[in-house]
Amino acid sequence: MNVGVAHSELNPNTRVASSRGSWLAYGLAVGALHVVLLSVPVLSVPMVWTLTNVLHNLVMYLLLHTVKGTPFETPDQGKDRLLTHWEQIDYGLQCTSSRKFLSISPVVLYLLTSFYTKYDPAHFVINTASLLSVLLPKLPQFHGVRLFGINKY
Repeated sequence: MNVGVAHSELNPNTRVASSRGSWLAYGLAVGALHVVLLSVPVLSVPMVWTLTNVLHNLVMYLLLHTVKGTPFETPDQGKDRLLTHWEQIDYGLQCTSSRKFLSISPVVLYLLTSFYTKYDPAHFVINTASLLSVLLPKLPQFHGVRLFGINKY
C-alpha cells in the first residue's frame, strides 16, 4: 500500500512530458533564458543566441540523459532504477508526441540560432556540436545503450 501517493501511475516520470501545460512551460523557460541573456549588456546578439542554444542543450542533456531513476517512491520495485528520464518517457515507446516535441525543439532552436548568428563558422561549429550531443542520445538505437560504460550504474 502506498500511503500518501497522489497519482495512479506506477512511475510518474512516464507522463510528465505529456502532461498539460508542460510544452508551454518549456517554451516559456527557453524564452525567459534568452531574455535574461539579452539583458546582459556585454553580450552581442549572436553570442546570446549561441549561449541560449548551448545552455538549453546542456540542461536538457543533464536532465534527460544523465539523471536515472525516479524522484518518487514507486511500486515498480526499482524496475526503472537504471533508466534515464528519456528512456522512461511514455513507457519507452518511440515516436510519441512528447518525444517528437523534445526532439524537434532543439532543432528549431538550432535553426533560429544559426539564422541570427548569420551562419558564422565559429558559432556554427559550436551550435552543431551542441545539437548533436543532445540529439544522438534520443535516437531509438541508443535506447539503454551506455557508451564506454559511462552512466552505467
